[in-house]
Amino acid sequence: MSTATTEAAAVRTAGGTVTAVTGVGLAVPGARTPQELLAARPDGAAAVDPAARLGKKGLRYKDRATQLALCCADEALRDAGLLGDDGLTVPGESVAVLIASNYGNVDTVCAIVEMIAAEGTAGGLSPMDVPNASSNVIASTLAVKYGLRGPNLMLCNGPTSGLDAVRWAATLIRSGRADRALVLGVEPDNRAVRRLTGADRLVDGAAAVVVERLGCGPARGVAERALVGATARTAGVRACLDRLGADAPAVWFGPGDGTDPADGTPLPGVPRYDLAGQWGESSAALGVLQCAGAVGWFAAGGGGPVYAVAGRDGDDATAGLVLRAPDAVR
Repeated sequence: MSTATTEAAAVRTAGGTVTAVTGVGLAVPGARTPQELLAARPDGAAAVDPAARLGKKGLRYKDRATQLALCCADEALRDAGLLGDDGLTVPGESVAVLIASNYGNVDTVCAIVEMIAAEGTAGGLSPMDVPNASSNVIASTLAVKYGLRGPNLMLCNGPTSGLDAVRWAATLIRSGRADRALVLGVEPDNRAVRRLTGADRLVDGAAAVVVERLGCGPARGVAERALVGATARTAGVRACLDRLGADAPAVWFGPGDGTDPADGTPLPGVPRYDLAGQWGESSAALGVLQCAGAVGWFAAGGGGPVYAVAGRDGDDATAGLVLRAPDAVR
């Protein structure tokens, strides 16, 4: 019998909610806790130093995005009680990995293309750089380092990627493919990303949440920090909000540009957080940052439900997610 099948026997279900957030990790300049994500970015916030957080061992030859991911993955796994000094506290096959990043290794890819264009050959490529050219290098690096042997996915799906990753994590858990998932969004700030996006203020950071089958965290003494509810994927913000449900949210995390849809204010009177406006253009990382922000909202005593929305009206799609307080009626 698989680990997923065994642990499923302890699941609490009601109202369709079967997953919860049990751990959070951040590698964001100026924000070390989920609560701090809800405040303005401090002036002069220093860039995250992975070597200071993790030590230099294992960081050499890793690109910036992978280093940032290692920082917050380590923190999230420990926060959820899944990682101790002796390694994982649960079977590795019970943990899925889902990474959202649209520009994670674009600096490596651009550097290789520029080198080949200049020299007319790939002979000058370093064997240490080649693995970083793989689009799933972040997901595979985390799986190898921590022994996470569940499903492993890399999502490069535009601005909805972070919330898409959370939705797929919940799907994997519901289907019995895993009992828990490390969901991580990361976007670096470098010359290649600025050139491609035209943005002059990028988050240069990462956020991770551990999503688990209900009851698994408390069974090992770890609190559930938020409940993962309904999801939606539509064309446009208004349609997405309508699909998320009839319950008026206590607060919502907007899609990132600080503006409302063309048909007016979608949720009049409901406070909104614009994390991209506060911390920098976040692309695929935005949805995971929003989930971490929701955990901070609940930790500070805020009520629910909380809506997270990523993808503007002019984008390919808009994704939405409902998060509820951990003590909400299930």
